[in-house]
Amino acid sequence: MTAGSPDAAPRPKPVVVIVGKTRLEDLTREFFRYTQDYQVETFSAGAQAIEAVSGFCRDGVPVALAVSEYEISDGNGLSLLEAIHRIAPTVKRVGALHSFARVSAESVFAEAAAEGRIDVALVIPRGVRDEEFHTAITETLSEWAWTSSVPEVFIYELVADETTRDMVRFMDFASRMGVPAGIFSTDSERGREIVAQAQARGLPLEWPLVRIFGEHLKANPTLQELAAFANADITEAAATVADLAVIGAGPAGLAAAVYGASEGLETLVFEADAIGGQAGTSSMIRNYLGFPRGISGMRLTQRARAQANRFGAKFFAATPVESFTRGEDGLFRLSVGGTTVRARTVLVAAGVSYRTLGVESLEKFNGLGVHYGAAAVTAPAMTGKIVAVVGGGNSAGQAAIHLSKFAQHVYIVIRRDSLAETMSEYLIREISANHRITVKTETEVVDGGGESQLEWVTLRTKAGGYATEHTVPLDGLYLLLGAQADTSWFPEELQRDQHGFICTGADVEESRWPEGRPPVPLATSLPGVFAVGDLRAGSMKRVASASGEGAAAVPLIHAYLAD
Repeated sequence: MTAGSPDAAPRPKPVVVIVGKTRLEDLTREFFRYTQDYQVETFSAGAQAIEAVSGFCRDGVPVALAVSEYEISDGNGLSLLEAIHRIAPTVKRVGALHSFARVSAESVFAEAAAEGRIDVALVIPRGVRDEEFHTAITETLSEWAWTSSVPEVFIYELVADETTRDMVRFMDFASRMGVPAGIFSTDSERGREIVAQAQARGLPLEWPLVRIFGEHLKANPTLQELAAFANADITEAAATVADLAVIGAGPAGLAAAVYGASEGLETLVFEADAIGGQAGTSSMIRNYLGFPRGISGMRLTQRARAQANRFGAKFFAATPVESFTRGEDGLFRLSVGGTTVRARTVLVAAGVSYRTLGVESLEKFNGLGVHYGAAAVTAPAMTGKIVAVVGGGNSAGQAAIHLSKFAQHVYIVIRRDSLAETMSEYLIREISANHRITVKTETEVVDGGGESQLEWVTLRTKAGGYATEHTVPLDGLYLLLGAQADTSWFPEELQRDQHGFICTGADVEESRWPEGRPPVPLATSLPGVFAVGDLRAGSMKRVASASGEGAAAVPLIHAYLAD
């Protein structure tokens, strides 16, 4: 999410660039339907397209999409799309295929899409109204608009003259919730309008001043106050007994909400932060079943939320569960922000947090150049700068690829000697093909500093039995260091392993078996409590497996309730 530019002149239409040879006329016809909202430019030669894109970028005109056939008059389409991407790093690249036959040179496009060198390979329509083609195009444009452009409409409007940790957190929350948000200075047209509106209502001028839905005003609100406008009514939830209380709204909790609510369970979902959990921060997930072109974590999790809402599940974002106990009546009582909510069963899907780096000098820059997690909302602010991602998992790889669309260069810093043990192969291929990313192996961050923002870090590299240190200028440090469990607030009856992860099924020690037999899979040592996703001991730590566990828990919950 990017800050707004309220006093700017009317923004030019984003550009769609089409380059072709034998099917250029067909492609031009297909993109006619986009001309109301986009400036569609067609070229028969790659050199012309590159010159035009350079001019657009120089004039501040966003280039949203580049589409090319493989055979063009002065080269090949893959090299052209890569050249355009170097000029306009946020552009989405589409390889236009004549067919899916793997016998022609253009089959290189399909291979390039698999490697992440282009975003999608599509067959040029041969008839009218090929809506599958246009579904792919509109989804691609939608991803570009969300990650790379200023929103046209704002739900959250924040007024302030300087960026603070809370401002970054607000914008990150809005981005992960799929809510358009912008930051406006007090001397901007929109900023002055909101300040005047607050003064007319007698509201204190505390920053940030936030306007929600163009009407509701809050002075320096908490995250809970921002989320309240999207949440269900907690007092209504407290007045009833839910069948299922889900703690955590990552993929596991969302899947449980969808299947639980769709099968008749009165379902409440509590999330301490934004709906989607860590998965919601992923800029692009390419290996999730059913999404051949990939999908961002935000879109995947917000679609799941909408699906669960449709079945009647009630969500509470930025609403942490502080504790829960099981009463003598068999009901669980969850303490939620001073309110007690009752439920017949509890599903723990709270996920895990990233481990801290442990470098004291960097902690004061948390939110001011140092970010735990992907923090996709800050990526546009890294345009032309140098950043580093610490971590070798899939989340770190996705963050590095997304940051490379904006930053001048991205370093991936890992202690291991390669990414092979911790990262999926498709991400490793995409990183290897990205000229803006460098992987620094056997390296760790040991120091850093700056004035009001992070400005430099010191890296220690071990090679051949020797350690060397060197300081590099750095504007952003993104820490995705692996999982740590925070289950200290859970009931003592809930068995955890030595690392704090919740034991389920046969992993529960015999002395804790209820009624002398091991709990069913995904059930814990406390009857009526189930655990799924990353917080469960032995889980796979993948989006798909977490979703599967959330869905699989629902029949077990039904069986428990029936007993």
